[in-house]
Amino acid sequence: MTVAQFNARAAARSGSSAAGVTHIRHRHREKFTVVGNHLAQHQGLSACAIGIGVYIQSLPDGVVVSIRALTARFPEGERRIGQALNELEAAGYLERVVHRVAGARVVTSTRWYEHPGQRQAPKPEPAAEPQAAPVVRRPEPPLPDALRPAARLLAQLRQREPRLVLSEQDVRRLAPLVGEWLERGLGDGVVSRILSGDLPQGTIRWPGRLVEHRLRAWLPPRIAAVELPLPLQNCDRCDRAFRAARPGVCGGCQASVTPSPEPPAPS
Repeated sequence: MTVAQFNARAAARSGSSAAGVTHIRHRHREKFTVVGNHLAQHQGLSACAIGIGVYIQSLPDGVVVSIRALTARFPEGERRIGQALNELEAAGYLERVVHRVAGARVVTSTRWYEHPGQRQAPKPEPAAEPQAAPVVRRPEPPLPDALRPAARLLAQLRQREPRLVLSEQDVRRLAPLVGEWLERGLGDGVVSRILSGDLPQGTIRWPGRLVEHRLRAWLPPRIAAVELPLPLQNCDRCDRAFRAARPGVCGGCQASVTPSPEPPAPS
């Protein structure tokens, strides 16, 4: 006869204990709140206080969390919600400050500290940086008439060599140097060929600097500053060549025809 065994040992279950909670994990990517265990597992707060604390932490700044507002949100009455707020305030999570504003009105400002153990005073808002006055670009004064041919020559270099595109500032800065070349007797075509000829291969990153270097380093001398030799002349007597400013006789022929000085008279 088979006897029923009512106190038989239950079969062991693999995995976690049947009495403990099992988390079905889900990675939240939006609309979630990070809550520290110091609040979620607080030993001194009631379940109502912890729940309201988590709710307040999930709210953005500016939402009203007065007793009346929370009573309209949760089924608990004003007395129970008031007690929960007092618990949170005693634990350091909540701070309520009463202010008197214009018109004899009283306003309560609320601060929520996500971690009372690392409580810090709110940082003052940085002072607004003074805005700089808008930069007004004044028009450049017109070039003197004497420099306009030089400026035109510089601006037209890109027609001879497309890589020599000069800015307006370059033209104004280099025009006096070109004017000095023109004053020394060189024509526009000669100066343009010197500035745009025999350029390096590839891209010219700073055409203004290249032109300035040539204008300064290759400046020709003034003709008056060079001592030129006298032209050659043919002697009218011996037909020999000699240097003189005007035609005439050479020095040897002049010496042969010059009368010798007379001896002094005896005393």
